[in-house]
Amino acid sequence: MTVLVVVIYVVFAIAALLTLWRIIVGPSILDRAVASDVLLTLVMCALGADMVIHHHTRTLSVLLIIAAVGVFGSIAIARFVARRDSTR
Repeated sequence: MTVLVVVIYVVFAIAALLTLWRIIVGPSILDRAVASDVLLTLVMCALGADMVIHHHTRTLSVLLIIAAVGVFGSIAIARFVARRDSTR
C-alpha cells in the first residue's frame, strides 16, 4: 500500500511540474488558462486521493472552493477572450 501511495503522489507531482511549465511558457493566454485548469484539477485529485488514503473528509470544503474557483476562472477567461475576439 505504501508503494502505491508514493507512486500516486509522484505521478501527481510530475503532472503538476509539467503543467507549471506550460503555464510559464505559454505561448498564448488560452494555453495558460487550460494549464491552470489542469493544475486545479490535479490539486483536487491529489486532495481526493489523500482523503481516500487516510479515510477522512476534512478537506472536502477545500475541494469545493477549488472547484468553484476553477469554474469561475474559466468563465472569466472565456468572456475575456470572447470580448477580445469580437473587437477585432
